[in-house]
Amino acid sequence: MTNSEFRYAHHPEDVKRYTTDELRNHFLIPEIFKKNEINLTYTMYDRFIAGGAFPVDKAVKLETIDYLKSENFLDRRELGVINVGGTGKVTVDGEVYELGHKEALYVGQGNKEVIFEKSGNEQPYFYLNSAPAHKAYPTKKVSKEDAEVVELGDSKYCNKRVLNKLIVNSIVETCQLQMGMTELVEGNIWNTMPPHTHSRRMEVYFYFDLEEDQNISHYMGQPQETRHIFLQNHQAVISPEWSIHAGAGTSNYTFIWGMAGENLDYGDMDKVAVNELK
Repeated sequence: MTNSEFRYAHHPEDVKRYTTDELRNHFLIPEIFKKNEINLTYTMYDRFIAGGAFPVDKAVKLETIDYLKSENFLDRRELGVINVGGTGKVTVDGEVYELGHKEALYVGQGNKEVIFEKSGNEQPYFYLNSAPAHKAYPTKKVSKEDAEVVELGDSKYCNKRVLNKLIVNSIVETCQLQMGMTELVEGNIWNTMPPHTHSRRMEVYFYFDLEEDQNISHYMGQPQETRHIFLQNHQAVISPEWSIHAGAGTSNYTFIWGMAGENLDYGDMDKVAVNELK
């Protein structure tokens, strides 16, 4: 079963007036994983889709949703999958891909059937991102060993982290989808700090590996008009192209970033100095 909800895009002048509840209703994705279901959120920011597949005691199949007006989900789309749980299987048009913890799979446009299931006693959590596609590229598995790894930050500033580029154009051919995973080094709390915006791409952050009863404060908004949203484990937040996207946790965590938009240039960003934030 595939469920979906719809989110509109927002003007930054309007967002300045939002209450806490309004911010959360428009930008927070509070429930990614539902038992034996695929749960998706379709946003008008670059028509990006974020969600999760959670096969507990039966396989779940990716079905088209009404917003797409297509016979199959991937008729005009590409899909990125990162498993944030135990080992599981993804079957794409009859070909089986086994995904371990923190391994990724790119699924190209035109594939008809995508099925998610357990491959043993472990419980997989398949996090999904999807964007419109104009060309069919081959399906490809990406392990952590295949990732392009970049070390960022400094413990002095509490932002030392390891960035794993998984579904990016230096590793996988895609139309516009990019995905990666950033792991905070123990004792560090800040992600994407100093922050940036990139007006040619939107982004979604998905937080996991967060200890029970801990919290993350995610910062968004224009650099001189910031807001915050508190998140818990296995929740995601939508970041418009005009918004910064940074966070601080009360304990260690990992997050997945997914992007779509005008180009595939990872470095295309407008950096903001920390002391310029308001």
